[in-house]
Amino acid sequence: MSVNNRRESDTVVYRSTRGGAAGVGFGDVLLDGLAPDGGLYVPDRIPGPVPSVADRPYVDAAPDLMWPFVAGAIDRETFGKLVREAYSTFTHPEVIPLVALGSGQWIAELFHGPTLAFKDLAMQLLGKLFEHQLTATGRHVTIIGATSGDTGAAAIEAFRGRSNIEVVILHPNERVSEVQRRQMTTVTDDNVVNLAIDGTFDDCQDLVKAALADSELTGVFDLTVVNSINWGRIVAQTAYVHWIAQRCSSDGPIDLVVPTGNFGNIYAARVAQRMGAPIGRLVVATNRNAVLASFVNDASMTIGPVEPSLSPSMDIQVPSNLERLLSELFDDDGTAVARAVHTLRTTGSLVLDDATATRVAQGWSAATIDDDETVEIMTETYAATGRLVDPHTAVGIGAARAASTERTQVVLATAHPAKFPDTVEEATGRWPDLPPHLDSLYDLDEQYSIVPNELAAVARAMTDALGVGSPSHVRRS
Repeated sequence: MSVNNRRESDTVVYRSTRGGAAGVGFGDVLLDGLAPDGGLYVPDRIPGPVPSVADRPYVDAAPDLMWPFVAGAIDRETFGKLVREAYSTFTHPEVIPLVALGSGQWIAELFHGPTLAFKDLAMQLLGKLFEHQLTATGRHVTIIGATSGDTGAAAIEAFRGRSNIEVVILHPNERVSEVQRRQMTTVTDDNVVNLAIDGTFDDCQDLVKAALADSELTGVFDLTVVNSINWGRIVAQTAYVHWIAQRCSSDGPIDLVVPTGNFGNIYAARVAQRMGAPIGRLVVATNRNAVLASFVNDASMTIGPVEPSLSPSMDIQVPSNLERLLSELFDDDGTAVARAVHTLRTTGSLVLDDATATRVAQGWSAATIDDDETVEIMTETYAATGRLVDPHTAVGIGAARAASTERTQVVLATAHPAKFPDTVEEATGRWPDLPPHLDSLYDLDEQYSIVPNELAAVARAMTDALGVGSPSHVRRS
């Protein structure tokens, strides 16, 4: 059935987790990012079942897996072309190779994109979709994003040099690895601005949300986001979870183990599971910043100070995408979600009622792996298999070991070991080389500004870097 002949009821539309928006199409969800009431967009229904794709290459399968979420915003042939173009930048012919780690355990390598992290799988596609949608609507947007290490580089790579997009990335100063920082700060395109915030990732994320809610700043810039709060990111991540699960489920449903900090990757896995992906249990893997493990295992969470770790992309205490799971758990009651989010942010704590806690316990488990265990797992994995893994993947392997199961386990390997060379060398005695396309990274000059943890300071830095008053920078009326 062509897009033009689809029944209106066949097309997924979107609403806010907090109930303040409904009936929004994918194109607007993509470009606006955050709902007007401060909530996150979610689909009005979960489509399914998905097609069988286990025997198809990922590039061929991905458009069909994502299509239910984008239908109505773009024609199918064009969408398939954009997906193929997005993944042509990946260095592995399979895009996502699956590697046997041991008996009944697999690693899905998600890091073969241009910036060596799983974020490329969504961000490379978002770059194509944004450009297509902006050309169709005549808009010019400024992307503002927070990164704990990998999102920033992936966003910059996807959007650099585009004439109708600027990208401003906030990273926590001195809280990302050198490779992660340099992948952002050595990019010299005029439409890229890097700001190092004197604070944590949570501070950066709060600044992004504050910017989106600030009428003066949004009066100057047409702001949007590409963090995992943008539903477009979740769509792409849902697709690869489907493909991985189908490929590895010959003996029945798998357990999927996901290193996570902002809850986006594993929330996408939950969507895939609800659509029919053969997943038995979702395993949350966290480092010492263990609020998500507490939420899953104890039905409560208390926000504490962000503690630096060897796996910095998970150094998060306020996981934004948890709001989407709360929406599901509260049966799409926007008022209840808004109340829970308000309680968490004002008191620093959230406790689930017994019925909701039971629902979480039935499908989820979690484990916390500290830095010493992380290094030990990296050492043992290298000794047993000859494979180098980054510290985030090591956290996932540790969580898989802690999860008692008879099912096949698949660990999502979220970053290339060369992004964290010091830790890899400490654990294995080997320094992991960067791929050839990044071999000059350490020799390039860096450009970024260190900015106080204040919205006014961020606004000044943005206007100084991008200018104000020209038609391309003024928000549409």
